[in-house]
Amino acid sequence: MNINLTLIGQSIAFLFFIWFSYAFVWKAIRAAMDEREKQIADGLEAADRAGRDLELAQEKATKHLKEAKAEAAGIIESANKRANQIVDEAKEQARTEADRIKTAAQAEVEQEVNRAREQLRAQVATLALAGAEKVLEASVDEAKHKELLDKLAAQL
Repeated sequence: MNINLTLIGQSIAFLFFIWFSYAFVWKAIRAAMDEREKQIADGLEAADRAGRDLELAQEKATKHLKEAKAEAAGIIESANKRANQIVDEAKEQARTEADRIKTAAQAEVEQEVNRAREQLRAQVATLALAGAEKVLEASVDEAKHKELLDKLAAQL
Protein backbone atom coordinates (compact mmCIF):
# COMPACT_ATOMS: atom_id res chain seq x y z
CA MET A 1 0.00 0.00 0.00
CA ASN A 2 1.01 3.33 -0.81
CA ILE A 3 1.05 6.04 1.82
CA ASN A 4 -0.20 8.65 -0.60
CA LEU A 5 -3.26 6.65 -1.48
CA THR A 6 -4.02 6.09 2.22
CA LEU A 7 -3.55 9.74 2.95
CA ILE A 8 -5.90 10.73 0.12
CA GLY A 9 -8.52 8.18 1.29
CA GLN A 10 -8.33 9.42 4.85
CA SER A 11 -8.60 13.02 3.63
CA ILE A 12 -11.70 12.13 1.57
CA ALA A 13 -13.21 10.29 4.55
CA PHE A 14 -12.39 13.24 6.80
CA LEU A 15 -13.95 15.71 4.38
CA PHE A 16 -17.03 13.46 4.11
CA PHE A 17 -17.19 13.33 7.92
CA ILE A 18 -16.94 17.14 8.14
CA TRP A 19 -19.65 17.61 5.50
CA PHE A 20 -21.92 15.02 7.19
CA SER A 21 -21.35 16.58 10.64
CA TYR A 22 -22.01 20.09 9.32
CA ALA A 23 -25.10 19.03 7.36
CA PHE A 24 -26.83 16.87 9.97
CA VAL A 25 -25.20 16.96 13.38
CA TRP A 26 -23.85 20.54 13.64
CA LYS A 27 -27.30 22.17 13.19
CA ALA A 28 -28.79 20.13 16.06
CA ILE A 29 -25.79 20.79 18.28
CA ARG A 30 -25.82 24.50 17.40
CA ALA A 31 -29.61 24.75 18.11
CA ALA A 32 -29.10 23.11 21.51
CA MET A 33 -26.20 25.47 22.26
CA ASP A 34 -28.25 28.51 21.19
CA GLU A 35 -31.17 27.37 23.32
CA ARG A 36 -28.88 26.81 26.31
CA GLU A 37 -27.25 30.22 25.73
CA LYS A 38 -30.69 31.84 25.67
CA GLN A 39 -31.69 30.05 28.90
CA ILE A 40 -28.51 31.22 30.59
CA ALA A 41 -29.04 34.81 29.39
CA ASP A 42 -32.67 34.72 30.57
CA GLY A 43 -31.56 33.34 33.93
CA LEU A 44 -28.96 36.08 34.33
CA GLU A 45 -31.50 38.72 33.36
CA ALA A 46 -34.02 37.26 35.81
CA ALA A 47 -31.34 37.30 38.53
CA ASP A 48 -30.60 40.97 37.75
CA ARG A 49 -34.33 41.79 37.86
CA ALA A 50 -34.68 39.90 41.13
CA GLY A 51 -31.75 41.87 42.57
CA ARG A 52 -33.33 45.17 41.50
CA ASP A 53 -36.71 44.04 42.85
CA LEU A 54 -35.05 43.11 46.13
CA GLU A 55 -33.44 46.54 46.36
CA LEU A 56 -36.78 48.21 45.58
CA ALA A 57 -38.52 46.03 48.17
CA GLN A 58 -35.88 46.93 50.76
CA GLU A 59 -36.28 50.63 49.94
CA LYS A 60 -40.07 50.32 50.21
CA ALA A 61 -39.75 48.45 53.49
CA THR A 62 -37.42 51.13 54.82
CA LYS A 63 -39.81 53.84 53.63
CA HIS A 64 -42.81 52.09 55.22
CA LEU A 65 -40.84 51.61 58.42
CA LYS A 66 -39.97 55.32 58.52
CA GLU A 67 -43.61 56.22 57.83
CA ALA A 68 -44.78 53.84 60.55
CA LYS A 69 -42.29 55.34 63.02
CA ALA A 70 -43.43 58.85 62.10
CA GLU A 71 -47.07 57.83 62.45
CA ALA A 72 -46.36 56.18 65.80
CA ALA A 73 -44.58 59.32 66.97
CA GLY A 74 -47.58 61.38 65.84
CA ILE A 75 -49.98 59.09 67.67
CA ILE A 76 -47.86 59.27 70.81
CA GLU A 77 -47.68 63.06 70.53
CA SER A 78 -51.45 63.36 70.09
CA ALA A 79 -51.99 60.97 73.01
CA ASN A 80 -49.72 63.12 75.18
CA LYS A 81 -51.57 66.25 74.09
CA ARG A 82 -54.91 64.59 74.84
CA ALA A 83 -53.63 63.47 78.25
CA ASN A 84 -52.51 67.01 79.03
CA GLN A 85 -55.85 68.32 77.83
CA ILE A 86 -57.70 65.84 80.05
CA VAL A 87 -55.54 66.87 83.02
CA ASP A 88 -56.22 70.55 82.29
CA GLU A 89 -59.95 69.86 81.99
CA ALA A 90 -59.90 67.97 85.29
CA LYS A 91 -58.04 70.86 86.94
CA GLU A 92 -60.57 73.34 85.55
CA GLN A 93 -63.47 71.20 86.76
CA ALA A 94 -61.83 70.95 90.18
CA ARG A 95 -61.41 74.74 90.29
CA THR A 96 -65.02 75.23 89.24
CA GLU A 97 -66.20 72.76 91.86
CA ALA A 98 -64.01 74.41 94.50
CA ASP A 99 -65.40 77.83 93.57
CA ARG A 100 -68.94 76.45 93.74
CA ILE A 101 -68.30 74.88 97.14
CA LYS A 102 -66.61 78.08 98.35
CA THR A 103 -69.55 80.19 97.15
CA ALA A 104 -72.01 77.80 98.80
CA ALA A 105 -70.01 77.89 102.04
CA GLN A 106 -69.86 81.70 101.96
CA ALA A 107 -73.63 81.84 101.36
CA GLU A 108 -74.19 79.43 104.23
CA VAL A 109 -71.92 81.47 106.51
CA GLU A 110 -73.75 84.62 105.49
CA GLN A 111 -77.09 82.95 106.26
CA GLU A 112 -75.79 81.81 109.62
CA VAL A 113 -74.56 85.36 110.33
CA ASN A 114 -77.95 86.77 109.35
CA ARG A 115 -79.73 84.20 111.52
CA ALA A 116 -77.43 85.02 114.43
CA ARG A 117 -78.11 88.75 113.90
CA GLU A 118 -81.85 88.13 113.82
CA GLN A 119 -81.64 86.06 116.97
CA LEU A 120 -79.47 88.70 118.56
CA ARG A 121 -81.92 91.42 117.52
CA ALA A 122 -84.79 89.43 118.94
CA GLN A 123 -82.89 88.92 122.16
CA VAL A 124 -81.92 92.59 122.28
CA ALA A 125 -85.54 93.55 121.64
CA THR A 126 -86.65 91.25 124.45
CA LEU A 127 -83.97 92.67 126.75
CA ALA A 128 -84.89 96.22 125.73
CA LEU A 129 -88.52 95.44 126.45
CA ALA A 130 -87.60 93.94 129.80
CA GLY A 131 -85.37 96.92 130.54
CA ALA A 132 -88.11 99.36 129.52
CA GLU A 133 -90.59 97.53 131.76
CA LYS A 134 -88.24 97.78 134.63
CA VAL A 135 -87.62 101.42 133.95
CA LEU A 136 -91.25 102.27 133.51
CA GLU A 137 -92.45 99.83 136.10
CA ALA A 138 -95.32 99.33 133.86
CA SER A 139 -96.25 96.62 131.54
CA VAL A 140 -95.48 97.19 127.90
CA ASP A 141 -97.77 95.34 125.58
CA GLU A 142 -95.61 93.57 122.99
CA ALA A 143 -98.46 93.27 120.47
CA LYS A 144 -99.30 96.95 120.66
CA HIS A 145 -95.75 98.13 120.42
CA LYS A 146 -94.44 95.55 117.92
CA GLU A 147 -93.79 98.16 115.23
CA LEU A 148 -91.80 100.27 117.62
CA LEU A 149 -89.80 97.24 118.74
CA ASP A 150 -89.11 96.19 115.12
CA LYS A 151 -87.70 99.66 114.37
CA LEU A 152 -85.56 99.42 117.48
CA ALA A 153 -84.30 95.96 116.44
CA ALA A 154 -83.55 97.19 112.90
CA GLN A 155 -81.48 100.07 114.25
CA LEU A 156 -79.42 97.68 116.32
